[in-house]
Amino acid sequence: MLSGVKLSFCIIAKNEADRILACLEAARGLSDDVVVIDSGSTDGTVECAKAAGARVVHHDWRGYGPQKRFAEDCARHDWILNLDADEYLSEALRDEIARLMAVGPALAGYRLRIMNVYPGKAAPRLWADYNNYVRLYDRRVMRFRDSPVHDTVDAGAHPVGQLRAPVIHHSARSYAHIRAKLDAYASLQARTLKKPDWALWLRVPLEYPLTFLKFFIMRRHFTGGLDGVISAHLAAEARFFRLFKMMRANRSVSDGAE
Repeated sequence: MLSGVKLSFCIIAKNEADRILACLEAARGLSDDVVVIDSGSTDGTVECAKAAGARVVHHDWRGYGPQKRFAEDCARHDWILNLDADEYLSEALRDEIARLMAVGPALAGYRLRIMNVYPGKAAPRLWADYNNYVRLYDRRVMRFRDSPVHDTVDAGAHPVGQLRAPVIHHSARSYAHIRAKLDAYASLQARTLKKPDWALWLRVPLEYPLTFLKFFIMRRHFTGGLDGVISAHLAAEARFFRLFKMMRANRSVSDGAE
């Protein structure tokens, strides 16, 4: 593949020594430029990445969008394949990307289906939910948004393609890890998303049940048994408590203005 369009493989990471090697392994033969943006790991992530042949650059955490934009700036090639350290390419997707880059992409960006795996499981469940994001793209045409909360590529009016095979996403090491991640993300959102208190109070009675149903039915966690119930509950719990975090953030702003 390296004789085709050159591709940089960009990863952001912090304390991912137990998971980043699977992510980096997918780059073999796809890219001659693998860059890891580390925001202060203390568990050996940097050493693992360097041993796997990656270029490691330290950058203090400024939020999801800014961190990924910094990774884009560090890349040596204009075409970017962006993954998180807890994601890795399925073999089928790796082959699909290799074929695409060998002949030359017809579009400036492509969506990848990022399929979630329950903690402790080796593979996605039946009809597993997934996020569908632009992760393979030409940075000259589109880039990550500068939002600290939303780590999405802004494709503008440019058409994007869809790759078929999935990215495998081991999002969390345990359900306690999921709860901690959701709580931290809700706290970050509460500092950046602004809504009046009256609108937040209107949502309180329905936020948990509607979110639970959204995840359990629409995102098909009903196929996951007890794991699916727990996953839908944790998502609904985080959304529910986010309302109160946002109210506290509103009070902090009001107190500061006085």
